Amino acid sequence: MKFTLSVTLPSTMNVRSVHAAAGDKFAEAIFGVGGVASLFGVNDFVTVTREPDADWGPIVAAVEAAAEAYL
Repeated sequence: MKFTLSVTLPSTMNVRSVHAAAGDKFAEAIFGVGGVASLFGVNDFVTVTREPDADWGPIVAAVEAAAEAYL
């Protein structure tokens, strides 16, 4: 799912695991909700890929909250 941001990311992000998210508060918050397979971001958007059968509701809420808090 693609999320358009109100800010431009300082750099491209390509996070493919919860371990790779370590140290990036934005990515940690999104992976922390569970069900996230990967996170890609460039310019003013991020794309989240979920694990099969994961519910989008908590993931969407996590992206919105993390963007507000960390971007």
